[in-house]
Amino acid sequence: MTTRNALILAGSGMLSEVAQLLTADGWRVVLPSRRYSPLPVADELVGAASARKGFSSRAGGRGEDGRAVWVEADWDRPQELVGKVKKALTEPAELLVAWVHESYRRAVIGAVEPLLARGAPVVEVRTVAEMGSVPDEPGRMLIGHPTQQVLLGAVSEQNPPRPLRHEEIVDGVTVAVRRALEGRPSSLHHVGQRRPVSGH
Repeated sequence: MTTRNALILAGSGMLSEVAQLLTADGWRVVLPSRRYSPLPVADELVGAASARKGFSSRAGGRGEDGRAVWVEADWDRPQELVGKVKKALTEPAELLVAWVHESYRRAVIGAVEPLLARGAPVVEVRTVAEMGSVPDEPGRMLIGHPTQQVLLGAVSEQNPPRPLRHEEIVDGVTVAVRRALEGRPSSLHHVGQRRPVSGH
């Protein structure tokens, strides 16, 4: 079976659990970021939320050839990033997961589009704080690719006074990745609430 390639654009360690789950399912995951951040070992995922059970959707999908490849790259040099990622990929990427600051989003995601397989699904993570005013249907970046948009709110739905926890973010992104790999149509997923509930 040919190893599937995934590209994760996120800050160092921000989506390392998602990368770990993909490698456990046999994916070759390319991780461009400014600093190297080792992935958690498999034992650290034991007991995680049920949303993190892995992504395999076909028999024999879980393989032993999964691998994570770190590429040193900066968002403010997208063409240089593309060159390094292209060398690290063995085939066009069959999945893109992108959590890129709004100021770099268009340049970086637009630059890597030619590295994606035709119709490859995309998971795009954005935050309310960076977007300012949030439309009911935020525009997706890559029209030719089915996109699961994850919109991160300001506070937790489970406990509104506190900010979203890392685990809540990872769980939300993991659900979106699973939907992407199942071939679901483009959709929007809210994680947390847009703003704190005002007191009376």
